[in-house]
Amino acid sequence: MATLNKQIWTKQLMKNFYPEASFLNYAKDFSSLVEYDKLHMAEVGIDPTVLINNTTYPIKVSERIDKPIEIELDLFETENTLIREPQAIELAYDKLESVIYGHKQSLRTNTFKKAAHAYAPDKDTEYTPVIQTTGIANADGYLSLTPTDILRLKRRYDDLDIPQEGRFLVLNPRHTEDLINFDMKIFKDITDYVSGTPKRFAGFNILEYSKTPVYDSVTLEKIAFDSVAPDGLFSSFSFHKDEIMKADGQVKMYVDKDDPKERATIIGFEKRFIALPIRKKAIGAIVAKKA
Repeated sequence: MATLNKQIWTKQLMKNFYPEASFLNYAKDFSSLVEYDKLHMAEVGIDPTVLINNTTYPIKVSERIDKPIEIELDLFETENTLIREPQAIELAYDKLESVIYGHKQSLRTNTFKKAAHAYAPDKDTEYTPVIQTTGIANADGYLSLTPTDILRLKRRYDDLDIPQEGRFLVLNPRHTEDLINFDMKIFKDITDYVSGTPKRFAGFNILEYSKTPVYDSVTLEKIAFDSVAPDGLFSSFSFHKDEIMKADGQVKMYVDKDDPKERATIIGFEKRFIALPIRKKAIGAIVAKKA
């Protein structure tokens, strides 16, 4: 075997890249619309007006004008890994898995974190509710998340007539702790994911993710991705599955075979990916409030 089979390595990298309980499994997949690592879609025009008990004819004709959009996918790259006897590793599944694991985890951590940031609203608006917790102060110095806070978020979704089926709430683990402390019996298994079905509460399918977006403690606006915010407030975020998207592009493996300085082979990976809200509607957040 003179060269590495890159297809084996990249296939292994992408195997189960999106775990079953991941919030990204519930986003609309636009990967089929990607060409040359660019997403080609359209901004949909205005929906038609509905007439009730109309008596005027002919009925007005309005043309729907869709605006083409081209979005370049983000580029995620891993730092390189030096390996010895890569061909032997390629033939042994366990060894191949162990080498790939670090690259997969790094790519997964950063793509998921970027997606969570994108799905959370920038600020509180009519269509993107951002509310704060109202419970008693916890040991970390924040007001706890309560069931009432989730019901307040539910009402904002109800007011927008967002379909009940397909609503998701992704809890920061610290908010999960608040709910368990509030009522151990009711909430002890709220984030358990059994047989492909998340638990439900207040009309939301409940998931959990630790790298949720951070909000400014004064303006309650979302802080830029990967920015340092010592006084930032952690959050949980919500969405309707028909209002968010993801798209995968090219996955590429780089190989420097038989490097003479290292007497080994050096590998690295890159992955193209993007995740965005579709209309900036039916996405929300519950932000921890300082006590």
